[in-house]
Amino acid sequence: MRLSIDEYDHKILNALQRNGALTNAELSNEVNLSASQCSRRRLRLETRGIIAGYHAKLNTEALGLSLRAIVRVNLRSHSEENAEHFANLLERNEEIVEAFSVSGDADYVLIVQCKNLNNFADFIHSSLLPQQIISQVRSEIVLKDIKQRDGN
Repeated sequence: MRLSIDEYDHKILNALQRNGALTNAELSNEVNLSASQCSRRRLRLETRGIIAGYHAKLNTEALGLSLRAIVRVNLRSHSEENAEHFANLLERNEEIVEAFSVSGDADYVLIVQCKNLNNFADFIHSSLLPQQIISQVRSEIVLKDIKQRDGN
């Protein structure tokens, strides 16, 4: 069953994407509805799965993770076993903060977060390149954030 979303729901969703910690009173001021209306609408959006969850946005630089990279990976061959092995590899490496199966010239795109270039090089050389299922690894270092929208 598809949930009907109106203008106020969109305002609530946009406000919560900017700051998921807003109270219903604060949300009320943002979207021009009463706090009780915001509470009911938020609960309905959560119950129906439109709001999938809340998270804390961490300051990676303050945590000492100043290098972010986009890593494109190709597998040697495609099988259920290789896909499962690769998924396990993703789970074992905390440097990989996001992973996507994609179309185009790569099989997977990974977002990798490390302390510095030496740690990134160690990760590539010890965690990815030795894997027999991987045929190619290409990476780009993120120089500067231009635009980033929180939320999925």
